[in-house]
Amino acid sequence: MTKAEELASYIVSTRFEDLSKEAVERLKIRVLDSIGCAAGALDGEPILMLREQIRDFESSGRCTMIGGGSASPDRAAFYNSALVRYLDFNDSYLAKRETCHPSDNFGSVLAASEYAGASGKELLVSLAAAYQVQCTLSDVAPVRAKGFDHTTQGAYAVAAGVSRALGLDAEKTAHAISICGTAFNALRVTRTGALSHWKGLAYPNTAFGCTHSAFLAMRGITGPLAVFEGNKGFIESIAGEFEVEWSKEDLDKVVQTSVKKYNAEMHSQSTIEGILELKSRHNPNVSDVERIEIETFDVAFHIIGGGEEGGKKQVTKKEEADHSLPYMAAAALLDGKLTPEQYTPERIKRADVQSLLQKVHVRPSKELSEQFPGLMPCRISLLFKNGKKIAIEKSDYEGFKTHPMSWETAVSKFNAVSAPNATEAERRSIIEAVKNLESIEIRRFTQILGSLGSAEYAI
Repeated sequence: MTKAEELASYIVSTRFEDLSKEAVERLKIRVLDSIGCAAGALDGEPILMLREQIRDFESSGRCTMIGGGSASPDRAAFYNSALVRYLDFNDSYLAKRETCHPSDNFGSVLAASEYAGASGKELLVSLAAAYQVQCTLSDVAPVRAKGFDHTTQGAYAVAAGVSRALGLDAEKTAHAISICGTAFNALRVTRTGALSHWKGLAYPNTAFGCTHSAFLAMRGITGPLAVFEGNKGFIESIAGEFEVEWSKEDLDKVVQTSVKKYNAEMHSQSTIEGILELKSRHNPNVSDVERIEIETFDVAFHIIGGGEEGGKKQVTKKEEADHSLPYMAAAALLDGKLTPEQYTPERIKRADVQSLLQKVHVRPSKELSEQFPGLMPCRISLLFKNGKKIAIEKSDYEGFKTHPMSWETAVSKFNAVSAPNATEAERRSIIEAVKNLESIEIRRFTQILGSLGSAEYAI
């Protein structure tokens, strides 16, 4: 049996009864969080472009688009995944040498579940399986240092989640995994240097391609079953040697993921909370700040602090701003919050934040790096022109895996993010549906999502 076949056997064996009570609760929070992010993104710039393309290519389909309309499962997966991802406000999983956003799988699993006429229980199991695959491969087979994007492991996760939702047998699931793992190995340049729309669309594109590929496997198309261990396969070409005993895996990886509290790149969350706590406690006169020093773990330094993935003080657009720790820290200190409002072109270009971000200095700490990913530690110091200094240390934030976000806080975030594009009645309906997700049919659930927002967002 190949490694792809072993993984497929594990996927088809998963059952709702395998989920712990804690895992079900966390999955529901992540579903609600994903929908909130999607609703808040309905008027996003690249979302408008995607909507135009889907309208041009397709007028109807069997799967619901969040905000209205329908499309084929693969295009619905692409569009809904883009909605979840665009604000960069969805969840994360932190491995030692890799970071991913497992809720990127939600759009694909939702489309496949609706197509299959699945129950809410089946959606939760399928989503949990996608989380398990992506997070486990992030642990044992990181690819970032070799120049590949985390969507590379995501291809296996989408294949697993979609196959499970469609109810494919082990043979067809193995071929779906093999096709996707062979075809979708993406480059890390997506998230280095000057960032583009593709930062938010790379995983949706994987969702599109891998959902399409799983349907090909459903119809009998075969793939290279030795995708992992074969000649020029994933192990030899990209990941290096690793082992996973899939038969011993559970479905609890979701409890090790973290939900973002602030609209900022994941590794910045504790720093942003620290900045906001300093502002709340001391109400500093920002014009008197001479220097902001941030000491953090090496992964944060390299990705958002100006390390190996490029300087972070030339910020002109959203995609750069939400991956620049200097910008995010400056905006949070000035505005006392970090929400989608802080990423509008007008806010990014204002002189106050552009000036202050130049005063932010980020450096890595060996001591703090050794604590990651178990914790998300940082030290922050504000130095003033008169010689005064205020400082704070953080080890995590509300929403991190060591300090899980409650249902009540998740509801509060959902309401805040989705409010611009969803009425109070629509938000209540979604909250109630997610709370009872294991008791409803997915086609009823997608009807609610399809009615979200104004008619202008329908496809």
